[in-house]
Amino acid sequence: MDEKPTQEMIDKWHRWFAVECNNRTWDLVAKADRSPEEDREMLAGAYASAFHWAKVGTPIHAARADLALAHVHAALGQGGQSLSHAQRCLSFFEAGQGEDWDLAFAHAAMAYAASVAGDAALHAKHYAAATACGAQIVDAEDRRIFEEEFARIPKGV
Repeated sequence: MDEKPTQEMIDKWHRWFAVECNNRTWDLVAKADRSPEEDREMLAGAYASAFHWAKVGTPIHAARADLALAHVHAALGQGGQSLSHAQRCLSFFEAGQGEDWDLAFAHAAMAYAASVAGDAALHAKHYAAATACGAQIVDAEDRRIFEEEFARIPKGV
């Protein structure tokens, strides 16, 4: 079978892998007792999703990929890398792009990154902002998902 796939088919694959890698990454982020192998899979999945979205996504997909990367790096104790991704994500959503929950998650990512980096003032600022933005999420299911993830963010440094 030497038939070359069409660009349309390749784009479908990129989209499929982007979604699947993203979903697996968030499943692993939520897992309390990951193994070292699962930590590696979580990190690889976040970068794989970002790669595939870079091929077929829009700027909002890139910002959401940064959100996942921020959470993954924070979960792995990598504060500097987490802060870098969280700041890029937050800048995008503070500019008015995205859904109401996007901004809440972006502030939560900053709080998590700051906590891991040991910056108490930055953590407090973004933890409060995430709390306020989360309370304003209109859709009940979106708010529930945010609150479930936000509960995993350290309340202090």
